Amino acid sequence: MSQADDPADLLTALENDPDIDLAEILRRLVEWLRPDDPRNVAPVIARLESLVLALQDQPALRERLRERLEAGLEDARHLTLYTGIGLFSRRGFFREAAELLYERINPSPMDRTDLRDVLYHVFHDPDDAVWVARLPDDAWLRLLSALGCLSGEHPGVLERAREEILYALEMLSIWIAAEELEPELLRLDPSIAERNSAFVAQEREIAAYVREYRAWLQDPTRERRDDRHARVLLEQCAEQIEKLRTLSHSRGNSLSLTHLLERLNQTLARIHKLLDLLEPEDAATTRASGVGLFRELVTTSARRHGVRALWQDNIRQVSRSVTQHVSDTGEKYITRGRQEYFGMLGSGAGAGVIIALMALIKIQIGHLGLSEGWYAFWSSLNYGLGFVLIHMLHLTVATKQPAMTAARMAAAIEQTERGTADPSKLADLLVRVGRSQFAAILGNVGVALPMALFIGLFALSVFEQPVLDSTKAGYLLDGLRPVAGLALLFAAIAGVWLFVSGLVAGWLDNRCAYLDLPGRLREHPLLRRLLPQRARHGLANWVGYHYGAVLGNMVFGALLGATGYVGYLTGLPLDIQHVAFASANLGYVTVTEGLALTTFGLFLAFVLLIGAINLWVSFGLALYVALRARGVRIGSPARLLRAYGRHLRRHPAEFLLPPPRSRD
Repeated sequence: MSQADDPADLLTALENDPDIDLAEILRRLVEWLRPDDPRNVAPVIARLESLVLALQDQPALRERLRERLEAGLEDARHLTLYTGIGLFSRRGFFREAAELLYERINPSPMDRTDLRDVLYHVFHDPDDAVWVARLPDDAWLRLLSALGCLSGEHPGVLERAREEILYALEMLSIWIAAEELEPELLRLDPSIAERNSAFVAQEREIAAYVREYRAWLQDPTRERRDDRHARVLLEQCAEQIEKLRTLSHSRGNSLSLTHLLERLNQTLARIHKLLDLLEPEDAATTRASGVGLFRELVTTSARRHGVRALWQDNIRQVSRSVTQHVSDTGEKYITRGRQEYFGMLGSGAGAGVIIALMALIKIQIGHLGLSEGWYAFWSSLNYGLGFVLIHMLHLTVATKQPAMTAARMAAAIEQTERGTADPSKLADLLVRVGRSQFAAILGNVGVALPMALFIGLFALSVFEQPVLDSTKAGYLLDGLRPVAGLALLFAAIAGVWLFVSGLVAGWLDNRCAYLDLPGRLREHPLLRRLLPQRARHGLANWVGYHYGAVLGNMVFGALLGATGYVGYLTGLPLDIQHVAFASANLGYVTVTEGLALTTFGLFLAFVLLIGAINLWVSFGLALYVALRARGVRIGSPARLLRAYGRHLRRHPAEFLLPPPRSRD
């Protein structure tokens, strides 16, 4: 052991400096323990053992060190340690974010008598959260025991800690009760203010528990009130919060509401942990709970001292609400039986007709000789209105499916016990998703391409000129080449826009529910004067059902139309390739150029490759966001692939065609 690692030198330095306080003693101890690699705690355990042995060899020094530590702990303020760290601020997300930013720029001076400040001063390294979380409980307990802090011979610190914990319990329970009349919660469930809710009941029970616990501390012969009823009420509060969270999926969510619900959950969890610390009958369990709370406080303090963690935790919950709307929509894009399958095929075919006409309109827009900006505007409008028409006719664009079905898959994974996918069930869902998307693509391409051929031949026979001139036809054909024409890159860009438009639609549906737009329209003063009740209610219901989809489709159209214009402005090779439009363009080019069968087959394969990129990019991004939003994971990809392979070997025909009867 090097001299710098010698625990005797550390203890001597601490003893010879009579002016250092609690914060500095603990900081020096932790700096001596801190490993070079936070993921490897073996050196920390070795140093702890050597420190324990050194303390045992010098009982007089250990006693003096214990006295200084206990004196500091008895004088320190504990309350903010239990009520400030690991709990979102009651001032709301934006106020808390602003305060954290200001704190980073202009930190407040350290209060050396506040254990919250002491904790951050001691564990100031961002990596401390890693090694502290990995260090086993018994290592910390051995250190505390060696310092004499667990002997029970000097109860001053214990009494101080108990009193602060009891006060923290009272404050936390009052906070929970006070949230009952929060407008955000009343919007979700007005009934919580019409009864003796669990929020208020838990505060009364906690107050009684604290009052009788203090009486028991004064007179140990009294019968101590147990905490079982308090815990039952806390569980009822948790159930109410989960109900409110579920309601927020259908009635709209926001950062402030997410922040509030998460703070309530954090507060309930903290009360449970503080109750564990007050259980006197099982000292071992109480000590383990204390070490667990210490570890949580250290790791949370390291994460919370910045806006990034606050933003991540809140945005995950809002993203869950957004993807929840997308998941509900995605259910209809996953077929089970043959009736649904052929229905999907038919809806895809219907969309193929409209897509062929949209491609024709875009070609005609190009013939108008417009500037690049106006060409982008009218192209965006063509895309957007066409997609809206497809939606209103209940038809299906194949590449719109992935963003919806990915959210549905994440929801299915979340429903498992451990938040990881059951390989066989997920493989079955993947087969159904892939089969459904195949049906939609077959409908889109299988109709858009022949429709374009028919329109091209019709124009050639009636007007005696093709839809495209040779220059434009060559440009469109070159754009289908995977590498030379950058078709794969442009298909990936379209996949990103598909994903973005899905998120936009989900966000808009969330806002529609949050603002209760249908209710506002039903009772709008101007509409009440202009429209009869039936028409007004019909308009409100239409907006409630189509708001996100219509505006999301318009946004998708704007993104598709504007990409080429951005490339024109920046000089970058930017454009989009969408499988359905690519197939229609191939049809128009074939009529103009008279492509040979082999050439036609080659470019048809390129079109299908474009479709694969569209689907993979949009599905991958949507699945990633949906999984992160729900805090779940797929598990082992290898196991999933094996289960998928087994399913296809047993039922190969089901890859393209569902069984006569649904397995559900």
